[in-house]
Amino acid sequence: MKKVAVIMGSDSDLPVVEKAIGKLAEFGVPYEVHVFSAHRTPAEAADFSKKARGRGFCAIIAAAGKAAHLAGAIAANTTLPVIGIPIKSSTLDGLDALLSTVQMPSGIPVATVAIDGAENAALLAISILSVSDKALATKLTEARKSAAESVLAKNKAVEDKFNS
Repeated sequence: MKKVAVIMGSDSDLPVVEKAIGKLAEFGVPYEVHVFSAHRTPAEAADFSKKARGRGFCAIIAAAGKAAHLAGAIAANTTLPVIGIPIKSSTLDGLDALLSTVQMPSGIPVATVAIDGAENAALLAISILSVSDKALATKLTEARKSAAESVLAKNKAVEDKFNS
């Protein structure tokens, strides 16, 4: 199975990024985790991006806050799918990171999830992998079915309590 790269701009992003790592692990998807900054280590970020396909990656998750140029810097150097996670910071509550991540120029796409949306970033990467992995597609289908059953059970409990 191909693997997913999880890159964060700073180790301070780890509490959010751990949700993506956990979800990848839950589905048995191999991954690597790195800290590269678009501004402080641009050469290392570019080098990783350029070599990612050859190293067996199928997608890259890039998490950053504030100016949040990491996902775009990664995407500029690879044709692999890049999934950006804008990280909420103390300034502007993550809106700055969201806009920096989602507003990419034509020709350099970055799929962007919600602010601090690490779990969805992992699920999107898993969905990409599942296109060519039937077992992973089945796991995704089962996870969705389980989530639906959980909501329906909660609905029944609420209905039983409040509806006569």
